[in-house]
Amino acid sequence: MTVCISGASGLVGNEILIQLLNNSQIEKVLVLARNPLRFGHPKMQVVIVPFEQLDQLEVAEKIDIGFCALGTTLRKAGSKSRQQEIDRDYVVSFSNFCKRTGVEKIGVVSSIGANEQSSNFYLRTKGEMEQGVARLEIPVTVFIRPSFLIGPRKEKRTGEKLIQGILFLISPLLFGKAKKYRGIHVSKVAQKLIEATLSEPKGVHYI
Repeated sequence: MTVCISGASGLVGNEILIQLLNNSQIEKVLVLARNPLRFGHPKMQVVIVPFEQLDQLEVAEKIDIGFCALGTTLRKAGSKSRQQEIDRDYVVSFSNFCKRTGVEKIGVVSSIGANEQSSNFYLRTKGEMEQGVARLEIPVTVFIRPSFLIGPRKEKRTGEKLIQGILFLISPLLFGKAKKYRGIHVSKVAQKLIEATLSEPKGVHYI
């Protein structure tokens, strides 16, 4: 089974990549990246490609499953238009690439509260992304909508460390419908997305 992933250098994407490489069902992992990764693996092949050119990318082999964890912050992107390009347009372009190569299953990292009609810019962007991917009608399409992500980040984010501390204290108090707002570790997000994408029946699914 051959898998393709984009966004493997990010917090969730890196965890998805590691779990895929350790999964005995996966024979090969094709990584689409803008820059070389810092490690190698016998099952991994890295293809360096500007994401603006995903629509023109062609590969000889058939890909069975796609995973996408592309995403950024407004601060890192520098502008709303640039963030939309990364969080929405690149994800749809990657999904379209997957469809062209014969992918039958795709798993995409989204966000809790994603809605194309939301008044919140970030949630609206994620909702528009989901809508764009779903329109491609890949037989099995899975979106995972995590709350605040917990895990080791490369860059320092003082505000997020504070939020992680607060969530650690209040998470046990969140029950029922509020339970979905608990912070969640990236390893669990990756695990759930991989399991669901491999096992869900045809259709569009939200986790």
